[in-house]
Amino acid sequence: MGMTMSIINLQTKEINIKVVYYGTGLGGKTTNLKYIYSQVSPISRGDLISLATETERTLFFDFMPLNLGKVRDFSVRLSLYTVPGQVEYNASRKLILNGVDGIIFVADSDVMKEQENIESQENMLENLAAYGLTIDKMPLVLQYNKRDLSTAMAIERMEKKCNVFEVPSFEAVASQGSGVFSTLKAVCRQVLNRLQ
Repeated sequence: MGMTMSIINLQTKEINIKVVYYGTGLGGKTTNLKYIYSQVSPISRGDLISLATETERTLFFDFMPLNLGKVRDFSVRLSLYTVPGQVEYNASRKLILNGVDGIIFVADSDVMKEQENIESQENMLENLAAYGLTIDKMPLVLQYNKRDLSTAMAIERMEKKCNVFEVPSFEAVASQGSGVFSTLKAVCRQVLNRLQ
């Protein structure tokens, strides 16, 4: 238990890696996913699927990133998911974490969202624990999104409050694509290092 296992498809010689974007409602998870989708070659990506509730959507799609290379002559296929941020959708958040290989926690830099960021992280740990997973065994990176806000907290403050696990963290303005791919590459590198 406690070990995530990427799906290995021997027929297509592919390793499927599941990356989940976690964080508060409207913090930028969907924006990250949509930006990546817009930048990836249509030939190498699947459809962008949206499961909508009244207030929030879960988005996912998969693609073959060419720059990740191969793992022992297997190609890598990434499946990216966002979780709904709203508190009342915890069941679907938990479901989406099933089989996760790596997590990007998107923290909202707005000073008004500080407590929500912390609560969302605690919720993430609880939901991982339901699968017997702990954060020390889980590839995780933080993204401090919305750095362009005038109300953005200092990075030092966010590091102190959000980065208790001392994992790699990245500044981002996902709406402009800034920091989006560096965050994704960092989590993929962690996942692939574990598979090697």
